[in-house]
Amino acid sequence: MEKLKEIFGRFKFEISPVGIKFLNVKPLEINPLEKVMDFCEMLKEAQIGNNFYVTKENFTCIGPLILGMIESEPIFEQGRVGPRLGIFKEERANRRIYQYLPRLPRNSVTYVAFSPMEKMNFEPDLLVILATVEQAEIILRAKSYTSGEFWSAKGTPVAGCAWAFIYPYISGDINFTVTGFGFGMKSRRLFPEGRILLSIPWDRIHQIITNLQEMEWIPESFTLGPEGHKKKVRRILEELKKEA
Repeated sequence: MEKLKEIFGRFKFEISPVGIKFLNVKPLEINPLEKVMDFCEMLKEAQIGNNFYVTKENFTCIGPLILGMIESEPIFEQGRVGPRLGIFKEERANRRIYQYLPRLPRNSVTYVAFSPMEKMNFEPDLLVILATVEQAEIILRAKSYTSGEFWSAKGTPVAGCAWAFIYPYISGDINFTVTGFGFGMKSRRLFPEGRILLSIPWDRIHQIITNLQEMEWIPESFTLGPEGHKKKVRRILEELKKEA
C-alpha cells in the first residue's frame, strides 16, 4: 500500500487517483455516502478528497445493473433512452450494447468503496487515474516493459462506467479512455477534456509499480529531438550489426 502511494505519488497528478473496492461486508472505517448520484459522479466525489462506500440505493443510473445489484433496468435495456438523447438513431442500436456491456454476476457485490489515494486504507480492486498524455504514456509503457504485451482501449458511447470500473476488474487488463469521449461524463462535465482516464486492476498494480521502479520514465530519445533520436537509432543499428 505504501509503495503504491509512493510510486504513483511521484507523478504529482493534478487530480488524485482513486481506489475502488467491491465488497460484501460493510466497511467499518469508511462512512456511507449520504446522497444519491451516478456511478461516474462517485469517482469525482472521491477525487475531491472524500472516501465513502455506497449501496444500490445511492445510484441514479444503471450502476446497480452493471454491478449485479439488480436483475434488470428495463427502460435502459430496451434501448429507449439513447435515441431520445440523440446518441443512437434507433432503439435497436442502443439495445445492442447490452449484449456486450461488462457487468458483474448477479448478487456478487453489495458495497462499493471509494477513496482518494492519499486516504486509502484498503487494497484497491481498481486504481483509477486521471492523467495527462505524458503521464499516461509512462504508465502504459510500464505495462509492456517486461512483458511486451500490447495495450488497447475499449468502450461505448454510453455507460462509460462499465468500461472504467467493471471491464478492468473482470478482464484483469488495464483499460483507458480519453475524457470527452463518453456521452454521460461529457454531459455532466465531470473531468477536463483531453485527459486519459486509466483503470488498473489489482492484479496489475504490482507489475506496474515494479516496472516503474526499474525503467526510465523519460527516455533519452524524448529529449534529443527528431534528428537526435534518428541518429541514436542509426548508431544502435550499426553497433548491433557489428555484434552479429
